[in-house]
Amino acid sequence: MERLVRSCYKKKSGYVFAKKAEDIAREYGITRIARLASNENPDPLSPAALAAAEEALKSVNRYPDEKASILMTALRATYAHEHFVTGVGMDGVIETLFRTLVEPGEKVVISTPTFSFYALAAMGQGAVVATVPREADFSVNPRKLLKEAKDAKVSVLCSPNNPTGNATPVPVVEEILEGIEGLLFLDNAYVEFSGIDYLPLMRKHENLVLGRTLSKVYALAGLRVGYAFTPRWLPPWYNRAGTPFAVNAVSMAAAAAALADRERADRYIAQVKRWRKRFTEEVKFPVMPSDANFVMIDVSPHKSDEIVEELARKGVVVRSCRSFTGLEDHYIRASIGADWENELFIEVINSL
Repeated sequence: MERLVRSCYKKKSGYVFAKKAEDIAREYGITRIARLASNENPDPLSPAALAAAEEALKSVNRYPDEKASILMTALRATYAHEHFVTGVGMDGVIETLFRTLVEPGEKVVISTPTFSFYALAAMGQGAVVATVPREADFSVNPRKLLKEAKDAKVSVLCSPNNPTGNATPVPVVEEILEGIEGLLFLDNAYVEFSGIDYLPLMRKHENLVLGRTLSKVYALAGLRVGYAFTPRWLPPWYNRAGTPFAVNAVSMAAAAAALADRERADRYIAQVKRWRKRFTEEVKFPVMPSDANFVMIDVSPHKSDEIVEELARKGVVVRSCRSFTGLEDHYIRASIGADWENELFIEVINSL
């Protein structure tokens, strides 16, 4: 029966996950693992968000609000922007956006190396996927991108970029917006750590969608809440294409409460910036400039998987970047974790 599986998924592997901390603990007999592979917030859910989630659990026998009203109200109050869409994590937003806009055979252009799910989601809609490599310093060359993306239905740019960590300047993004005929999806999953504000671009450009997530700054990775700033015209069509009741009631309640706890978010952002600086200064391998809650490290002449395995043996889980299309096999990605995790990472990687 495997003949029924679509050919595009036979030709390309699925999303590559980092090795589980629990598996490493069992394999090497280590009781405490530094989890620095998935760009997660090491802090637990805020007390207010936890309380809201517990209250919402009392009514999970009913379907959630299809309009996501509590979350929409919180987003509008937080950002003073009117038009949003939501999804099951950033991935859900991406998938639904492509479902809304892309016909089979239409072009989707992606700046690489980057998050692999963009291409997987585009293929799911039958899109023709074209990739445009970044420069040697991982910056985006707008003229090179526009050469391929001018007539694309959707172009995708991640800023700050996963896994390289660097952000694309606002003027470069604007040059791309002015040069394309289709829509630009700008993935801002890590933008809170950068100090860059792309939101003013939405007042001038009807072809921009800014994707965000509550997985990072707001510590809701396990509850899967994504959202996007959109132009006025998009939400009615997005909602028509979307999966009914996609974001559950518990996640929505926790997300709304978490957004109100800005002080907690600011503390985590400050922690990330502090440790990013220490990683750059203290790790013996070259650390790429980062605007995110992780850094990418060049471990040459070693290979990515080799270093990941050596770190795992000593209780530190990081991400090999070997699976990222267009990236040479000598980079790893390390998240900013709790203080003890970061200290252990520096100690262990410098001992290799």
